[in-house]
Amino acid sequence: MKSILFIVGFSLLLSGCSDDEVGDVSLGFLTTKDIKISVLVDPIVTGVTCHLANIEADLDFADPSDGSIACRQTGAITAAMINQIDKSKSGEVVFKKSKSILFKSLKIRRIYDASSQTLMYLSYSTKETSGSYKHSLSTVPLWGTAAYRPQTQ
Repeated sequence: MKSILFIVGFSLLLSGCSDDEVGDVSLGFLTTKDIKISVLVDPIVTGVTCHLANIEADLDFADPSDGSIACRQTGAITAAMINQIDKSKSGEVVFKKSKSILFKSLKIRRIYDASSQTLMYLSYSTKETSGSYKHSLSTVPLWGTAAYRPQTQ
């Protein structure tokens, strides 16, 4: 029985380890909830890096849906990269993470606003919580990059 408890405890400990985690802030001594900060480099537009902060509850069946995102240009953004992305109004999912055992997940979707030549990164929960789908938005303008195209009048 002790070995089973050890294996379960060790598995929970390892599940908190992640290659993309760059920060971990405890919410207090008497809670199992922490704010985890992850880094995500856009897989197509590699000159964009996003930092995502969300709460993880190690011993709960589901993590809270609250979270925030901040994305910045951290390298070159080229026209070839922009030509490869989905330019539909719904964009495309560039990151997905399970947040519960019952189908709740956290997604980051890249959407391109052609009129302002801006990449928008929307972080959102796929399950309603307290009457709301939690979400956060960050934008990366193409102004000053090789991908920017001056508007013709």
